[in-house]
Parts: sequence; C-alpha cells; structure tokens
Amino acid sequence: MLPVTVKSDRVTLHELTRASAADLQDGGSGGWRWAPGGPDEGSRFAAAKMLSGMDAGRHRAGWGAYVMVRTEDGRAIGGIGFHGPPEDGRVEVGYDLAESVRGRGYATEALRALSAWALAQPDVQTVYATTDEDNTASQRVLTRAGYHRIGDTPRPIGGRESQHLYELSTP
Repeated sequence: MLPVTVKSDRVTLHELTRASAADLQDGGSGGWRWAPGGPDEGSRFAAAKMLSGMDAGRHRAGWGAYVMVRTEDGRAIGGIGFHGPPEDGRVEVGYDLAESVRGRGYATEALRALSAWALAQPDVQTVYATTDEDNTASQRVLTRAGYHRIGDTPRPIGGRESQHLYELSTP
C-alpha cells in the first residue's frame, strides 16, 4: 500500500516510507530539505518507533510517522504522527516542529488535518495526546486544534510523574 498523504492549506503531511524512516533514524534528512533546526529528535524517535513496528508486523499503513512539508517552499518543518494503530477506537498522536518555524500555526494546522483524517476512519472515535504540564506551547496547539483536556495520566515519560491528557472525539 502507498504511504498516506494528508493536505491542508499550508502543509502537506507525507507518511514515512521504510527508507525515509531508516534514514531519519540514522541521523539523515529522510530525503527532505529541512527548515533550520530540523529534524527534531522527536521526529527521529518516531521514525525509529515506526520501523520497530514494521519489523514486528504491527505497523498499519496510515498509522505511523509523517513529515510536515511547508507548501510555500517544499521544506520539511516537523514531524507528526501516531504512536501506533488504533486500539479500542482510540489512537494517540504526537508532533514536533523545527525551532525556526514555531509560533506560526503550522503544528495546529497539521494536527487538525491529521486528526480529521483519523476520525474519518471507521475504527477511530477518539484521537488523544499527552503533554508535559510545563509545555504550554503544545497545550495551546492542542486547544486550538479542538482538543479538550480531560485530566492527567500517571504514565511516567521523561521522568515526569504525570502529563496532561487531551482528547478529540467524533461528534
């Protein structure tokens, strides 16, 4: 199956292929020309996680990592994607941006587009994300994209005791 592409006004999301994920994981560009400061370590981690899922036979097309490409100049500006395929009608999303393009609404636009794509799939009713309690920029992205904070999760990530949990569900 071909990699999924999701378009919005200012960005196009390109699902990673095995080759692009391997290159990103190994410190390369994944085949894209990046804005200054990219790719972020989150994009490299997502590529590695996607490859691991492919190798284990758990990966499903559409439910992996994507590169955000800015329409105006074709530069990769960040990564976005799912932590794996949906389970029980829910799927987790994450994202990052190159530092040089932060604060311009690209993450919000990409998150809206990918969330709409996910919620249009028959096996998804809820898309969710977690964020560190001190990551107010990410919390603003989630809120602007229509997500609602529903509480905290005790899952320790990065040494934190809890994270804020946000959800977006089908009406």
